[in-house]
Amino acid sequence: MNEMPTDQRRLDRARSVQFYIDERPYWIDGTEAPPPKMTGTQWLIWWLSVAGKFFEGLVVFMTGVAMPLIAAEFGLNATQHGMVGSASLFGILIGASALGGLADRFGRKRVFIMELGLFIAFLTAIIFTQSFAWLIVCLFGMGLALGCDYPTAHLVISESTPSKTRGGLVLSAFGFQAVGAIFGTLLGYIILTLDPSIGAWRWMYGVAIIPALAVFIGRFFIPESPHWLAVHGRGKEAESELQKLLKRVPAYPTKVSVSEPPELARKKLTGYRALFQKHNMRPLILSSVPWFLQDLGTYGIGIFTPTILAATVGHKTEHARNVADLVHNDLIAAKGTALLDLLLLVGIIGAVLLADRIGRIRLQVFGFIGCAVGLFIAAQAGSYSGATQTALIFTGFMLFNFMTNLGPNAQTYLIAGEVFPTHIRGTGAGFAASFAKIGACMTAFLFPVLLADIGTTALLYGLVVTSLIGAVVTFFFRIETRGISLDGR
Repeated sequence: MNEMPTDQRRLDRARSVQFYIDERPYWIDGTEAPPPKMTGTQWLIWWLSVAGKFFEGLVVFMTGVAMPLIAAEFGLNATQHGMVGSASLFGILIGASALGGLADRFGRKRVFIMELGLFIAFLTAIIFTQSFAWLIVCLFGMGLALGCDYPTAHLVISESTPSKTRGGLVLSAFGFQAVGAIFGTLLGYIILTLDPSIGAWRWMYGVAIIPALAVFIGRFFIPESPHWLAVHGRGKEAESELQKLLKRVPAYPTKVSVSEPPELARKKLTGYRALFQKHNMRPLILSSVPWFLQDLGTYGIGIFTPTILAATVGHKTEHARNVADLVHNDLIAAKGTALLDLLLLVGIIGAVLLADRIGRIRLQVFGFIGCAVGLFIAAQAGSYSGATQTALIFTGFMLFNFMTNLGPNAQTYLIAGEVFPTHIRGTGAGFAASFAKIGACMTAFLFPVLLADIGTTALLYGLVVTSLIGAVVTFFFRIETRGISLDGR
């Protein structure tokens, strides 16, 4: 296999970074050969990015299992209960915009390493916290690191992989948020079984430290994004890092000459000044508003599913009289939540398979509508009791979990990292994630109060409406990015 011999001059011309990543080899007679497989370095980047999504799902959704134990140990009232549920989400909100944009300034790799170090520091600290204030600080700090990971993990994958398979690779990594959610719920259940005490919640967080350290070390061994280097006028470094990224045996491509991206000559503004320019408003609305609307449902339902199940599904002790009753109720809720969380994983598998085939926008619109249907079914449970009530809740929540990961929960994340130009891609994706987490924080903070004041049914009907609005906004501000080269954005 060789480069095309009939047009040797093409090797002497400078090409874009994405050209080399997408390039297909040619047989000696000039016919196109199958595309080369992903290199070991590309797969390493993918796996190290997977970890960030896994830890997010683990921490955020495991908080739902740990919540009753934390509430009992610290004697939380309704407001403090909401603060615990929303602290990590508020950290994600701040981290995505305040730290995510650093990847545009200092490079993807440096921030990719820094964010996980920050996560490990607060993950370790929470095990030893003895006060409610420090508990909130630690949860917020972990969220700060995970928020930074939202844009950065997306960028290190999307800027190192072929255009035609980018969507599936980004979403399969994102899908490990669902794996983390399932693992976190099951881990909580196992720990409660082995240690049925109020302090068991500390072990739930502590077991993540060692795998996080392994990932932290691994991130030192990846190349810097050639896209980022090229757009900052560091062409020679971009060529060197691109050769590391595409290292194969036998070598392909054999020669790399990176051109200056057209946007480098024309860009005048960076950061938020560039993000809020008129020509960027359409991608800004598309990436931010639907994500905000879907987070209202996804995080509200996800964090408080154990609470809702414990309140509506039988066999729980109505008023916990002691630690044994508390753990018993928590175990029941954890088992039901783990079953529902499996549908998150099934949904993301569907998104991985379909995003590069039928497009991001179609899946997002369809998913929003499906979420609305699922929530509507669950809302009907308030009119029934017994087996019918249980069936409606599980059916509705299962449909919601499947449709949100097939559609808006997956596609909003994917779209946000694709619709902005390289020099503000981290800033734009970070802003979108932060704006979305406003919705997540609102539901996490207000759900305990609203569940007590207006009830589950009214809350679910409200989320039906927000899901339908999400479908409408996606359709009218649509920008399809399936298969589009990131060099052109």
